[in-house]
Amino acid sequence: MTGRVFLRAGTTPLLAVRAEGSTIWDAAGRPYLDAAGGAIVVGVGHGRHSIAEAMADQAGRLAYAHGSAFTTEPLEAYAAEIGRHLPQDEPAIYPVSGGSEAIETALKLVRAYHLARGETNRWVIFARWGSYHGNTLGALDLSGRKPLRRPYEGWLGRFRHLSAAYPYRAGEPGANALGTADELAAELERAIEAADPGSVAAFVAEPIVGATLGAAVPPEGYWPAIAAVCQRHGVLLVADEVMTGFGRTGRWFGVDHWGVRPDILVAAKGASSGYWPFGFVSAAGPVVEAVLGAGPFVHGFTYSHSVVGAAVAREVLRILETEDLVAASATKGERLRALLRGRIGEHPNVGEIRGRGLMVGIELVADRTSRAPFPRSARVTEGVVAAARRAGLLVYSGTGNADGINGDLILLGPPFVVTDEELVRVSAMLAEAIDAAVEPAIDAQAQAAVSAAGASGQGSAARG
Repeated sequence: MTGRVFLRAGTTPLLAVRAEGSTIWDAAGRPYLDAAGGAIVVGVGHGRHSIAEAMADQAGRLAYAHGSAFTTEPLEAYAAEIGRHLPQDEPAIYPVSGGSEAIETALKLVRAYHLARGETNRWVIFARWGSYHGNTLGALDLSGRKPLRRPYEGWLGRFRHLSAAYPYRAGEPGANALGTADELAAELERAIEAADPGSVAAFVAEPIVGATLGAAVPPEGYWPAIAAVCQRHGVLLVADEVMTGFGRTGRWFGVDHWGVRPDILVAAKGASSGYWPFGFVSAAGPVVEAVLGAGPFVHGFTYSHSVVGAAVAREVLRILETEDLVAASATKGERLRALLRGRIGEHPNVGEIRGRGLMVGIELVADRTSRAPFPRSARVTEGVVAAARRAGLLVYSGTGNADGINGDLILLGPPFVVTDEELVRVSAMLAEAIDAAVEPAIDAQAQAAVSAAGASGQGSAARG
């Protein structure tokens, strides 16, 4: 008996064999325009030979050295080079293998910081509903994405959640969302005071929410207001930049849009552009000095501090800088949103097109005026993804945004090297995929309404 790959139920994966730029080819030679960068990962584009060469060269000289015994030149050089882009004073990085590991590291670093300062009662961490921070148990518990939490609720519950910064559904029952900076900051302040300010350790949030809320941009003034509340109460501000970092939103990091400097920043995905499992936690100087001043940071992973990962990340960083790809993300993102507004901006089942840079969300609704979502049973998101793939377009998706069960989102995040011709194709193919998916859902709803009316009429006649 032979082994096999454990795949998500209900999926029929393609066999990918090569990729270049914004295109992936399957084993049959069919091209797919990668409008999602995988899982909003690939920034510098597929098929970069210089990255493969940096990887091979480093692996040929030194592939592994455990972080408890060694540092390496690629790691030290990368820390120095990325430091000039990090929105922190005197930052230091702790490299890991990806976003979930980085979140787990950040949570432990928060605790270590407060212990080092003698604040042993600071355990409470606040996150937001509608957030996503990873799939390890600590990261999942921090996350506010209800469909992902639901199967594992018995193992969760140590972290607390506040309203999402989600203006499109602010105040709706089930959405757990508020729409103004003042409301959201006041809610955080009240929660800290209710918990006892001396017990609250950190507030963790994504600058712009990814697939869970479809590139939901917070209301203006939100981040400075939240930062002020945290600073006032001695609460560490942790920015989850796993998806928004490295130019994805048109700035080096998402918080740069608002001039906020978090105490701790979490990065992955775009740091290596998908070429190597690599991420890191970056902590501001005062946090690092406090933790290391009290003794060693009690934490570690077998594959943290990867020397090959650092070599890959250095080359990705070089490409981002020399080709000015962060600025390209900003301008191409504006272009993509304009194209989408032209194609589907007035579509009766498109509620909102939003985002920053090349992180663009489309929220699909059953009714544009009321913002009512399609029922989850209609599987509209899955229909769009499938129709797009049949046409040769790859998109990312999310569900449950409206009330934890219903809600349909499409997220776009192509590589920053995407061409204008490809952006035009993305908008056209996505428009067709949306029509192909929503029409059967609308027909099914209409048929259900007719059947319900008929049943009601028969019941009335029988009673008469």
